Amino acid sequence: MNETRDILFWGATGQARVLYELLRETPYTLVAVVDNRAIASPLPGIPILVGTRGLDEWLEGRERGRRLAGAVAVGGTLGADRLQLMRELATRGIEIVSLVHSAAYVAVDAVLGDGCQVLAHATVCSHASLGRGVIVNTAASVDHDCALGDGVHVGPGARLAGEIIVGNCVFIGTGAIVLPRLKIGAGAIIGAGAIVTRNVAPSTTVIGNPARPMTATHAHGVEDEEH
Repeated sequence: MNETRDILFWGATGQARVLYELLRETPYTLVAVVDNRAIASPLPGIPILVGTRGLDEWLEGRERGRRLAGAVAVGGTLGADRLQLMRELATRGIEIVSLVHSAAYVAVDAVLGDGCQVLAHATVCSHASLGRGVIVNTAASVDHDCALGDGVHVGPGARLAGEIIVGNCVFIGTGAIVLPRLKIGAGAIIGAGAIVTRNVAPSTTVIGNPARPMTATHAHGVEDEEH
């Protein structure tokens, strides 16, 4: 693909910086970042558009017919928000694209849904299937025959063994390990460094080795991790 294309990010956090670095060996040129807050741009020379109103005003000023791609730079436990923002962009005619770092490995028979992000040194192995808006973060791995739902985020260095089924909007924290053939229910959170040895129920947070449901005394900080 030799054609240079404009791309827009929604989200002005560290995830935007990571995605911007990823673009260096792609045909995409970042032209704007949307965020719901009026903040300084995290990337020199790239304008910040505030919310849907700022985006719509900016789109009205663009050359008609000029193609525009989009990616949502929102990670952590905000999988549902990421999917909603993808819909906001798509309804405006912005093509939601998947981005794969040149230093990542994605098997030829793996399937990536729209809006996936596979970052540096991450691995997506044979017959793995990723839904829409999935993030496989730095040095994370998704092994053979795993099936990840929409809006999943696999944190840096996390390891998913083979044949794992992961529900929609699950967050798997940094360095967590999930053993083979388990099921992680939709909306679950796997704490950083957890070793998951049994199925995890939907909307449950598990921590520790072996991973167990979190109690109220453990609650502080588990959902703060984003990248």
